[in-house]
Amino acid sequence: MKPATSLGLALIVLGIVAFVYQGITYTTREKVIDLGPLQATVDTKETIPLPPIVGGLALASGIALLVMGARRA
Repeated sequence: MKPATSLGLALIVLGIVAFVYQGITYTTREKVIDLGPLQATVDTKETIPLPPIVGGLALASGIALLVMGARRA
């Protein structure tokens, strides 16, 4: 498989994932109290939003790479 075809497929998959999830969520754990054997932590959820335009650009770029790779074959 050509590199352009592989990259095109990867961009298409990433574009679809960006449309479906529309953000990356992760959890951070922070110590609030640490007094010897007594400990308290807080879990905080953080989200990095992915605008739909990012998914659309990745999808369009992947399709363009697939088409260009097929023409050069």
